[in-house]
Amino acid sequence: MAAYAALLSLKYIIQQIQLHPRPPISFDQNQVDSLTDNLNFLQDFLEGYSYGSREAVEVLESRIKDAAHAAEDLIETRVVDQILVGERMSSSDFHQDLEMVIQDMGFIKKDVMEIKDNNIGIIEDHLLRNSSTHGGASSSSSPSTRQNAMVGFDELLIEVMDKLTERQSNLRIIPIVGMGGIGKTTLAINVYAKPLIMHQFDVRAWVSISQNYNVQDILVEILLCANKDESREILSGMSEGELGERVHKSLYGRRYLIVLDDIWSAEAWDKVNRFFPYNGQGSKIMITTRLSDVASIGSHGVVMDFLNEDKSWDLLCRYVFEEEEDCPPELEEIGKKIAKNCEGLPLSIVVIGGHLAKSKRTREYWEYISENTNTIVNLEDNERCLKVLQLSYNHLPVHLKPCFLYMGVFPEDKKIRVSWLVKLWVSEGFVKPINGKSLEVVSREYLQELCDRNLVLVHKRGSNGNIKFCNIHDLLRDLCLRKAEREKFLYVRRPHELTIPQGTNTQRRIGIHQSMSEKDYHPDPVLHTLQYVPLVRSLICNFEEGLPLLDFRLLRVLKVDDKKLLNDNNRQYEYSVEVVFRLVNLRLIAIRSDWPKSSGFPSSVNLLWNLQTLIVNGPWGVVAPCEIWNLTQLKHVHFNELELPDPPIGGKDDKFVLGNLQTLTHIRNFKCGEEVVKRIPNITKLQIFYFEEPQGFLSYCLDNLGHLHKLESLRFSFYSLKKPSLNDLVNFILPNSLKKLTLMRTCLKWEDMNTKIGLLPNLQVLKLKRNSFVGTEWETVEGQFCNLKFLLIQECKDLECWTTDNNHFPHLEHLQLHYLNKLKEIPSCIGEISTLQSIQLKWCSDEVVISAKEILKEQEDSGNVGLRVQVFDE
Repeated sequence: MAAYAALLSLKYIIQQIQLHPRPPISFDQNQVDSLTDNLNFLQDFLEGYSYGSREAVEVLESRIKDAAHAAEDLIETRVVDQILVGERMSSSDFHQDLEMVIQDMGFIKKDVMEIKDNNIGIIEDHLLRNSSTHGGASSSSSPSTRQNAMVGFDELLIEVMDKLTERQSNLRIIPIVGMGGIGKTTLAINVYAKPLIMHQFDVRAWVSISQNYNVQDILVEILLCANKDESREILSGMSEGELGERVHKSLYGRRYLIVLDDIWSAEAWDKVNRFFPYNGQGSKIMITTRLSDVASIGSHGVVMDFLNEDKSWDLLCRYVFEEEEDCPPELEEIGKKIAKNCEGLPLSIVVIGGHLAKSKRTREYWEYISENTNTIVNLEDNERCLKVLQLSYNHLPVHLKPCFLYMGVFPEDKKIRVSWLVKLWVSEGFVKPINGKSLEVVSREYLQELCDRNLVLVHKRGSNGNIKFCNIHDLLRDLCLRKAEREKFLYVRRPHELTIPQGTNTQRRIGIHQSMSEKDYHPDPVLHTLQYVPLVRSLICNFEEGLPLLDFRLLRVLKVDDKKLLNDNNRQYEYSVEVVFRLVNLRLIAIRSDWPKSSGFPSSVNLLWNLQTLIVNGPWGVVAPCEIWNLTQLKHVHFNELELPDPPIGGKDDKFVLGNLQTLTHIRNFKCGEEVVKRIPNITKLQIFYFEEPQGFLSYCLDNLGHLHKLESLRFSFYSLKKPSLNDLVNFILPNSLKKLTLMRTCLKWEDMNTKIGLLPNLQVLKLKRNSFVGTEWETVEGQFCNLKFLLIQECKDLECWTTDNNHFPHLEHLQLHYLNKLKEIPSCIGEISTLQSIQLKWCSDEVVISAKEILKEQEDSGNVGLRVQVFDE
């Protein structure tokens, strides 16, 4: 909720100022104590009580939000004025105004105490007793067993699989049609992932369409699925005709399955249909849609109907209880009533089930859900589903509500990169601190809880098993936007909306996404309106025009860099870093820069007193000014190519330590001297590369990498035309804290693996790319790679023989071998590793492919059906 987010945000600002080594302003300690006391009281109230009278609560929440925002505006305006132009307001004026805000909060606190004392219709005790933890992040068992559950549609699953595998030479279009939330996509996903289907087709591609589709994007996604070697950057620069021709050539002569998920118009089908070859190979195209007229483009489809009462109850149980657990007898009757009230709509059942799974199981609480569900699900069309989703939102722990509402800022059908989501949540200031955990760790726990509640979906996991991309259902996104706009928490421009509605001038978070289908979009009215939003704190945009940044003096989050727009036909606006760095209140910067080749960026970066994330993309590498070592709040730095200067030694700047810094990526010729190690003690992710070594490679002090005791992820690349000699990296020492290591062109000997890498106790992911190791034979030894789960060997072209044993990689789950033309075979003992889940081969020798298939057959013959073998470009 907006009120809770406002309280957390204000507390965060006060904390950042008080703990800053160079605070931009000073507080009166008595005022800080009074303000903090009021904030803590109101926060505890919002965390501990739910709602009865919605109207009464909305009035109270609005008062809390407005008071917190008033204090925030006062403090941040004072900070900006102090940094840019010195004192505009005397200290006495500032303290007087702040005192008025504190008094206002005191009045609100008094009213809340009266409400609590008199129990006026606002305390719902059964929610307080039965709901899950309200105060912080919590986690539960993995939801993977419940994700995409197919309960009640077994017959449809078999029917669709039969249609896909039938011997029919002509191209067949198979529509899956039904109401939103009926389970069309879930059915398609389950079919798509079946091993029988995976083996049936040479090429499989999955593309989400949505209402605001773009033909070029669709074709690019198909090409990326059809050919893993395709580059998104290159494809994005091609025209629709060029992409279509490439799709046709890529699919011609191959049996393909294309899934077009969530088509909303026959026009979308007509625009892509012409690129699919009718090649007599038995190919299939499966579409999912809510619209019957769109489904009529195929004559072999299936219609998804509602679940009956028994199947609804089965589905609810699947999501509420663990597989080995039965419903308690005292809850069965009321549980079946809840399932019946959902009227057979799987989405309603799944969301209600996710909510019940996180709550204590009492009859009183389930009766409350049943009573509310009865009125909600009787509404017609998609509104009843939105009401069910809103019920789930209402009963979220209050600390999750701002994070959930914020999901609406991303475009529809957007695959959301979790690392971005975490940075934004933290920069917005509404992640509640928990002792002993970083805000980033807490954010990921929040995300996991939202996934467990089936409000956010896991789209893809990374090589370490963590969620890498997530997404949110369209209906849930609609709910986010409705709630966020009603509470004035967030405004997102709708597609084809020519102007921004009245009242936006008081918005604090604004998202503007230019749909690629908006051919006649004119941004001028939108940009004109944006000139009058003086209180805006966050701008998340992706369109070609530049924003009038000078008017956003209180801005904290600026994300206007979208790689999808970076091509010749649709060039994204490049921002002046001098202008951006004048926005001294910024915490997160993500832009495309306009600086010339070989230039640095201005020393005015020193003005950004609370900068946490600095992401700048541009065509050239840059050299950072020495002032970058003064940015003590900095957490994440990413450039296309960045050279760091040596830290200052002696003087007033010598004392600063970047203790918050977590990630440094794309750093050129990184010098890991003792002074640098001292300045970045808590770095967790480091990506470094080397083009030249004018003073000899030893001058980079790589032996000091071993002193970065918090480092968990390291990428080390060497791009010089001259290969490093085998002695250059003799002092290459790695810390035991490493969990993920990627090497490229380091030219180490395979024998070095035993001394430099194999003994790392926490290493889980190892990626050996292009000549990272040289030599014909790799022989592993026992007692190493104790925790390795993911191993990639790519373009180590000398490797011919790999000798190992099944107990040398005791926890290996995924093995990927790419471009190993000389390797003679995969050791057969690899298949005996009990944890192994997949082997992926790409452009390897025939002998390697044969050995992988023999391993698969041996495992299947011995009853191990869990192993998957993928071969590309066989």
